[in-house]
Amino acid sequence: MGAGVIYPAAHDAILEMLPVSLISATPMMLIGKSSLPAKDAKELIAWLKSNPGKASAATVGAGSAAHVCFLHFQQQTGTAFALVPYRGGAPIMHDLAAGQIDMFCAEASQTLAFLRSGAVKGFGVMAKERWPAAPEVPTLDEVGVPGMHISFWNGMWVPKGTPAAAIVRLNEAIVDTLADMTVRRRLTDLGHVIAGREEQTPQALGAFHKAEIAKWWPIMKAANIKAE
Repeated sequence: MGAGVIYPAAHDAILEMLPVSLISATPMMLIGKSSLPAKDAKELIAWLKSNPGKASAATVGAGSAAHVCFLHFQQQTGTAFALVPYRGGAPIMHDLAAGQIDMFCAEASQTLAFLRSGAVKGFGVMAKERWPAAPEVPTLDEVGVPGMHISFWNGMWVPKGTPAAAIVRLNEAIVDTLADMTVRRRLTDLGHVIAGREEQTPQALGAFHKAEIAKWWPIMKAANIKAE
C-alpha cells in the first residue's frame, strides 16, 4: 500500500508518472498488547467476536494504512471494535506496549524491537508468505483469513515525457543495485522484502500499481474516506 495509492491522487500519478521498477516491500502485521488473552490470530478473532465493540484498535487517522487495514479486517472476519486515531506510529507503539490500546496494524519493520522484547504480540503477517524477519508469526492466510495481503511498498517513477532510453538506464541501475549482496543484506536487516527480478520491470510496477488502486479504492469509497 503506497502512500498515495489509495487516494484519488494515485489516479493522477498513473497519468502523470511513468513506472521504472518496484524495489521492495514490508508487509503489515496485526499486533496486540501483551496482556490480550488470545495466543494467536484464531483466538484473537474468536475473542473479538465474543466481545463486540469492547476492543480498541489504533489508526494513524482516516485513510491511513492502519485505518484501511482494520476496515478490511472487520469485513473479512465479521468483527467489530473501536478505531482510535493517533497522530503517528510512535505514540501508538508506546501506548500498545503500555497496554493502553489493544491492537494495531503496523508496518512490520517497526515491530521488531517490540516483538523481540515481548512488549507486544504478533498475531498475523499480511502477506502470502511469512516475514523472514519474524518467521514465528504466521500469515493471516494460515489462520483462516485468506487473501488479506497488505504491504508498504517502494518503487521508482519518473515524470511523463522522460525519454525511454533514460528509463531503461534507470531500470538497469536499480536491477544491478538490488542484486548487490551488501544492499540486499542491508534492506533485509531493515525488514524489507526485495522485489523479485520479474517484478523489477516498468511493466510489472505499472500493473501492480493499478491493481493496488483497484483493490483499495472501493474499500476507501465505501467507508467514505477522503484525502485530507
